Amino acid sequence: MGLTKQYLRYAASAVFGVIGSQKANIAFVTMRGGERGRFVAVAACEHVFIWDVRKAEKVLILKGNKHEVTYLCPSPDGIYVAVGYEDGAVRIFSLLNGESNVSFNGHKSAVTVIRYDTLGSRLVTGSRDTDVIVWDVINECGLYRLKGHKDAVTQALFLKDKNLLVTSSKDSFVKWWDLDTQHCFKTMLGHRSEVWGMALLNQESRLITGSADSELRAWDINYLQEVSTEEEAGEPKEKKGKSLLDDDDDEEEEEVVDESPEERILSCKKAGSLLREARDRVVSMTTDAKAKVLACHVSIDLLMLVQSYLPSSNSDLLSYISQITNVMCAAALWCRDAQHAEDAPEPVVERKLANEIVRLTNIKASANIRWVDCLMCAGGELKVAMLLQNNTVETYSLKTSDKNPTGIKTSRLTLGGHRTDARTLAFSSDNIAVLSASGDTVKVWNRSTLQVIRTMACDYALCSLFVPGDRQIILGTKSGKIQIFDLASGTLLETVDAHNGALWSLCLSPDQRGIVTGGADKTVKFWEFELIKDEDAAQKRLTVKHVRTLQLDEDVLCVKYSPDQRLLAVSLLDCTVKVFYTDTLKFFLSLYGHKLPVLCLDISHDSALIATGSADRNVKIWGLDFGDCHRSMFAHDDSVMFLQFVPKTHLFFTAGKDKKIKQWDADKFEHIQTLEGHHREVWCLAISPNGDHIVSSSHDKSLRLWERTREPIILEEEREMEREAEFEEGMDKGDEPVVPGENKDAEAAPAAKKTIETVKAAERVMEALELYRSESRKMEEHQIACQSAGKHLPPPKANPILVAFGNVSPSRYVLDVIKKVRSSELEVSLLVLPFPYIPDLLSLFNCYVQDGLEVELVCRCLFFLLRIHFGQISSNQMLLTVIDELRINTISKVREIRDVLGFNSAGLQFLQREVESKEEIMFFADATGLLKEKRRKRKKRERAILTIA
Repeated sequence: MGLTKQYLRYAASAVFGVIGSQKANIAFVTMRGGERGRFVAVAACEHVFIWDVRKAEKVLILKGNKHEVTYLCPSPDGIYVAVGYEDGAVRIFSLLNGESNVSFNGHKSAVTVIRYDTLGSRLVTGSRDTDVIVWDVINECGLYRLKGHKDAVTQALFLKDKNLLVTSSKDSFVKWWDLDTQHCFKTMLGHRSEVWGMALLNQESRLITGSADSELRAWDINYLQEVSTEEEAGEPKEKKGKSLLDDDDDEEEEEVVDESPEERILSCKKAGSLLREARDRVVSMTTDAKAKVLACHVSIDLLMLVQSYLPSSNSDLLSYISQITNVMCAAALWCRDAQHAEDAPEPVVERKLANEIVRLTNIKASANIRWVDCLMCAGGELKVAMLLQNNTVETYSLKTSDKNPTGIKTSRLTLGGHRTDARTLAFSSDNIAVLSASGDTVKVWNRSTLQVIRTMACDYALCSLFVPGDRQIILGTKSGKIQIFDLASGTLLETVDAHNGALWSLCLSPDQRGIVTGGADKTVKFWEFELIKDEDAAQKRLTVKHVRTLQLDEDVLCVKYSPDQRLLAVSLLDCTVKVFYTDTLKFFLSLYGHKLPVLCLDISHDSALIATGSADRNVKIWGLDFGDCHRSMFAHDDSVMFLQFVPKTHLFFTAGKDKKIKQWDADKFEHIQTLEGHHREVWCLAISPNGDHIVSSSHDKSLRLWERTREPIILEEEREMEREAEFEEGMDKGDEPVVPGENKDAEAAPAAKKTIETVKAAERVMEALELYRSESRKMEEHQIACQSAGKHLPPPKANPILVAFGNVSPSRYVLDVIKKVRSSELEVSLLVLPFPYIPDLLSLFNCYVQDGLEVELVCRCLFFLLRIHFGQISSNQMLLTVIDELRINTISKVREIRDVLGFNSAGLQFLQREVESKEEIMFFADATGLLKEKRRKRKKRERAILTIA
């Protein structure tokens, strides 16, 4: 059966126009061969862009799938970047090649925080679903899920030398977790509102928390094991005085803090407060790698930098404030009587928060700050990167060693995007240039390279077009003016006062001799192009001349010529569309039926159909001969913002506030395909004159390019794919997997979650076990037939699946299927398996261990299955012998593997010592240190040469 009508698929081609999305943070990264502080990573919708701030260009794109990026965290070694997404997934990308080989899926909603531990082997993630999950990066699996918070997690920090974790949340609590036992041993209750950020200072002996009020709270952390050791050694316990910055009600807050006598790990008491200048809530808090400088910012354009001078012991404290001590002693001795001078006690030096944490400086950005990251470089130079709310990245540099350091702006990324949403788009006649205009600028892009050709300042633009010849562009603004720009010089040629209200729509006449405009002043005006010569100019320039005016009763929202220039369609605020004759401006038709105003309309190339899109979410198709409504279709889940026919066809595209772009057939009244990709409302789109490209603009600041492919669309398959996507989305929102015998309300739970991938993996394992059973049954029947015949019969025909995998045995095929399951999804996939498959799987595990095949993977699967099916396995008499054999074989094989690893490790250490003693060279960490020292000396020598020159 052939296709009666062929539709070609449009596919996403590129994302441009966005410098940094507001949902995710900004982070300094290190690229191969690049200096520190030169590259920053920012989210760009579902992708991650790596920007070179010195050259203001993209050097790497980490491509995502379809969900928006919500958090970034580079690894301690600088090679990888962990990226969290809106759907709760976490992917780890390599900065060397931009590929992702590790992914975790455990959260139900957006990831709000990601942190690596010191070695980079573990990862902690927090989410809006209130859960905290610890992941094993090396083994690529989840360790455990920590439950306890009642609202979104805002921050999570590993402690370096201790297996502890501290988390903060919007439920106003800060929780301390013991990762050895996976339970919360302390909850801090000293905040009146949400805790939006926190940081560890002074070698993790001080915690700074930021809340919705105007103070930063400081907490002293005492590790009780260390305290008890010091007391046994006879060292005096440090005495702490009250800070001058403390409020009168601090004592009440200290009483609220949970100080249970059963604490055996640490104690946390409030040390004081730092008052901020701004009254808005803290948005984020971050420190440099050594926690010397703390950056705290609010939603306004002010960033506060605080430097920590926290001493590590009493002796360091006394040396730090020795000047204050001398002044106090001198004042005390001056007032004492000479005979009592020797007997009087020396003044007590109190440890004050104001002396330990000093405000460094404030940095004022050019717009409101969304995210901040800081990096301490050589020579005490602090680099600060800011992601602003107007789609801009700024970097600052300051010397912390100066007496009064000031932030110096070093770079600003603005060229690659608009500061506000692009509200109008247009294609040039040669399909090469793309025009986008926003509230302050108009940009012209090269479609093939996606580079900006021209950037010109303008008023708030609402509509635009290229003048025939593509040398000038015309904009209609919110103030009712027409602005004409010259592309060659990038200058504004003329501004014409066209309407008294907003100029909502303009359209080029089919004879290309003029334009028509419609505005909020209830008028439609006709203009003709004209070349005039200024007195001070040598060449003529383009202008527009007003020739006619059509007065209407309501505000005009959209105007459109019919391609034959016989009719003019005007959309009004009274929910109707009026059609007039172009030559006489006489009324022809009134199209009424929409319940809300028509925001967009377009006429087909043969002037036979007119399609209208309204705020009532419907699209109506009308005939222009009699004005009859052919069909009304529910198009979007929100207002239809834009509509345009594909040139020379009866196919048209619509864009809506529901973040979707849809293609329709105006003849068969069918929905063809949906283009998903934008994460906010879609404002407008433009189709190239040849129909091969579409560009769209959204509230997420991004411009997206779509290309027409040669792949045909079968509508039945398209509907089936949509139903499968809905089913998979519903499955992802399912409950967490329940492990038999475990408490569902416990603080610790399994990390992974049930997804469509885990279900498919379990199905593949079950299919492999079914194949193994059938092949085993065939072999048994073949052996029985050979015995009864008394001779060797030809073997049965091999299964085509086994032949496709290289004639492997059925047992080896099952192992290959298990190996292909992602490490992070293995436990959940095994949890889905029904128990009737478990006996066969345990028998296969015994064979694998005996043969030494994938012993580590088999032991991991074995221990998990024993834990979740312990009751059924232990009560099954048939499995007792299998379990006993597994016990013996696994212990022996694991010992063999451990002995081999120990022997190899000892041999490598011996070879290292031999090579170092013979050739007098150092390996690994020492070699890295020598290389850095060599580079530092070379740079110093180059600077000296430049100074002499």
